[in-house]
Amino acid sequence: MRAYFLTISLLTLSNTFMTFAWYAHLKELNHKPWIIAALISWGIAFLEYMLQVPANRIGYSVMSIGQLKMLQEAIAITVFVPFAVFYLREPMKLDYLWAGLCILGAVFFIFRGKFVGG
Repeated sequence: MRAYFLTISLLTLSNTFMTFAWYAHLKELNHKPWIIAALISWGIAFLEYMLQVPANRIGYSVMSIGQLKMLQEAIAITVFVPFAVFYLREPMKLDYLWAGLCILGAVFFIFRGKFVGG
C-alpha cells in the first residue's frame, strides 16, 4: 500500500507542476514573448520531472505500465479541472464531468483484473 500512496502523492504533485508549466503562462505571461514563457515553463517542468520519474519507478513496482498511465490520466484531470476553473477562471462545464467519467471507466477496466481476478 505504501507504494500506491507514494505513487499517487508524487503524481499529484507532479501533475500540479505540469499543469502550471503547460497553462499558467496563458494567464501570467501572455504579455511576454513566447520564448520567455517557454523558458519559465521548462523550469517548472523540471520540478515536475523530479517528481514524476520517481513516482513512475515506485508505481511500476506494483502496477503495470497501463495501470500507471491510467492512474496518471485520472490524477491529471483531477488536478486540471480545479486549475482551469479557479486559477484560469474558465467556466465549469458538464463536459468535465463526462470526460472524468470516461477516464474513471478506463481506470476501472485497466485495474479490474487486479481486484476482481479478471
